[in-house]
Amino acid sequence: MFRHCVRGALRGNRNFLRLYSKDVRFGNEARSMMIRGVDLLADAVAVTMGPKGRSVIVERPWTSPKITKDGYTVARAIALKDQHMNMGARLVQDVADNTNKAAGDGTTTATVLARAIVKAGFQQFSKGGNPLEVRAGVLMAVEAVKEQLKQMSRPVETRQEIEQVATISANGEAGIGRLIAEATDRVGPKGTITVKEGKRLKDELDVIQGLRFETGYLSPFFVNTPKGKVEFANALVLICLKKITSLSQILRGLEQSLRKRRPLIIIAEDISGEAMNALVLNKIKLDLQICAVKSPSYGNQRKELLGDIAAATGATIFGDDVNFLKIEDAKLEDMGEVGEAIITKDSTMLLHGKARPEMLKMRIEQIQDELQDPKTKAEQSDRVRQRLSALTKGVAVLHIGGSSEVEVSEKKDRVTDALNATRAAIEEGIVPGGGTAFLRCIPHLEGLKPANKDHQKGIDIVCQALRMPSFTIAHNAGVDAGTVVAQVLNGTGDYGYDAMQNEYGSLLEKGIIDPTKVLRTAISDAAGVASLLGTTEVVITDVRNSDLLAKLAGSGGMRGMVCLDGWHGRTRDMGGDGGSSTSAAEMNEMVKSMPGMENVEVQDIDASMMQ
Repeated sequence: MFRHCVRGALRGNRNFLRLYSKDVRFGNEARSMMIRGVDLLADAVAVTMGPKGRSVIVERPWTSPKITKDGYTVARAIALKDQHMNMGARLVQDVADNTNKAAGDGTTTATVLARAIVKAGFQQFSKGGNPLEVRAGVLMAVEAVKEQLKQMSRPVETRQEIEQVATISANGEAGIGRLIAEATDRVGPKGTITVKEGKRLKDELDVIQGLRFETGYLSPFFVNTPKGKVEFANALVLICLKKITSLSQILRGLEQSLRKRRPLIIIAEDISGEAMNALVLNKIKLDLQICAVKSPSYGNQRKELLGDIAAATGATIFGDDVNFLKIEDAKLEDMGEVGEAIITKDSTMLLHGKARPEMLKMRIEQIQDELQDPKTKAEQSDRVRQRLSALTKGVAVLHIGGSSEVEVSEKKDRVTDALNATRAAIEEGIVPGGGTAFLRCIPHLEGLKPANKDHQKGIDIVCQALRMPSFTIAHNAGVDAGTVVAQVLNGTGDYGYDAMQNEYGSLLEKGIIDPTKVLRTAISDAAGVASLLGTTEVVITDVRNSDLLAKLAGSGGMRGMVCLDGWHGRTRDMGGDGGSSTSAAEMNEMVKSMPGMENVEVQDIDASMMQ
């Protein structure tokens, strides 16, 4: 077979194994296979829920296994062999991913809710409910839940409440709660706090000069770490207010960077065309430490923020119509400096900036004057205060300690979740925790007036799903979960179950609270994807051909190479004496004799078709 492939290539033809078949499943069969995947993923994630939730060990290539209680990490780690099961699992992974992006926490809650909505929805559909009408009822109920959560919510007012939110999200570890509360005190409620792996046994808080803005690298080709980030030390910073399209505009800056052998960060409105091509090629071919970053915000706000960055790093802004400085003339003294830079696709953090003291002082005074100016509108004041805080209070860095890499990694996940929960609580307030807030929404759903019976079925699905967070927390605590849910439902206000102490009482007094934003995002994301999954009637998947390729490779000896391109398989000889010659017709006959491969065809295709 392999020799035939080589001769075919010399004749301008190749044997090409193309997979045309798809697996198509309908109705209950399709839905039941997907729900098995949903169940498997949700079961794995749910064990981490609550203060008495358990850890999950995740295998990682080329390094030690990861021990975690972070539901998002568990959800992302799951990939199932069965295509139909995996499709169901992937859809719930999307729920967790959306919740994590929007709120930074609550992925376990979202997963538990999604599974409950999917299963209850499938049960209703099997009884003859109209999927689209039932989904409309689900979404109607979710809107009512979000409104009720908003009414229950109250703002975070004290350091103690910040500490309580962080402690609950960190699975009850009070030390993490205290650390985050202290960091919030140091840099302000809306200041920048970041989490790093420390090098000592104890956790440490360090406040350093720096700032963060919400735009990241312009191309993933600049990434230089396995985590998808750009990390530089002792880097130069070149700032331009306008777009950069020509290589000549940044050539002087590149020369300065090369001469000093230091990384270069270019911040501009946009970098494209010849300039971007040159940067990417230099990064790929010469491994130059370069990164192009998009300027934050737009209009006058962009100009203000770039001025802050320039003041914090000691850089000069090019492209400003006031000073008429051209970026083509950039000198070393015009470039800013930072001790450390961490850049992702969505954010940029510049730490230990080498600011010029007089320049920084002047910038701070300018912002203070703007804040006191009566012409500054109320909606602008908050933004101005954030800018002032960034320049005066710096960045809080939480160094997470531990006795091993595994311990530090697990703890870092919990600290990150706790930090995200704290930010969400500051943003939208807090409600009673432990799933109690969802239970308090159920009576309000019972008062809704649906347009038809299918809408009512959708409302009933949400009522049933809202019980599951409390049920799961109690189940993980080793008590009768049904009894716990029933007793909390019989109570009012913030009366709920304390899983850590195994007792009932006022959750607000006990410090068991959840961020409103996290719960709102979790129910919204879970219902959106899960109710749509319930409307599924047909599932189409690809037929895997890995077994087929292995058999084809074995028929021609082991001196060849098997390449899988998507679901199109090719076999090609890499030279040598071994192997036998197999015609396309013979290959077809062998392939079609294999179970499930009746629709696979082997064709002799002209080489021009494979370009």
